[in-house]
Amino acid sequence: MNKKRFVISYRFGFALLIPITVAIQLAHSLQSVQNFSTVNFFSYFTIQSNLFAAVVLSMAAYVLLKRKKDPQLESLHGAAVLYMVVTGIIYSLLLRGESLGSLLPWVNDVLHRLIPVVMLFDWLYYPPKRKFTAKEALLWLIYPLVYAAYTLIHGPLARHWYPYPFINVALHGYGRVALDCVIIAIGMALLAVVLAKMPQFSKKQS
Repeated sequence: MNKKRFVISYRFGFALLIPITVAIQLAHSLQSVQNFSTVNFFSYFTIQSNLFAAVVLSMAAYVLLKRKKDPQLESLHGAAVLYMVVTGIIYSLLLRGESLGSLLPWVNDVLHRLIPVVMLFDWLYYPPKRKFTAKEALLWLIYPLVYAAYTLIHGPLARHWYPYPFINVALHGYGRVALDCVIIAIGMALLAVVLAKMPQFSKKQS
């Protein structure tokens, strides 16, 4: 199997694994959690970023299979990598000791550990053909900023339900949550620029 066929295979494979994993967890939660909220389930950044990664992986695999070029897709690919790497980092630093609730342990491993590694590996192993500017990389932060705003608005409407402790206004207050969001945003901005430059470095090394 040559390199392109290997990339196409694992991209399609993981693009299929993600929604299956999410669907199994959704079915489990529907059965085991009293007063389960589907809206809350899909309000987790982990769920959204993984599903976005699945879409990007499948599209990237298709484009590679058809030997096409899609600069915009490559930019979306970079955004997906950023979101998944951030998902893995935040889980490792801030959430690893938290209760999983109804989250199945193997689902937790797939969504928080495996897919972030897969996305980063894919970004470096088969890097995009184009170069990214720092300005373009910073545009990848639009979705996380919108997500943060949505979470802060949705929380009070959902009886003060928040997906993560560090953004829980009911627990920490707006001042602490605002500080947490600023710190995470700065970290994401720096990481976005680094990820944008990684493919160029990878090509030089190969």
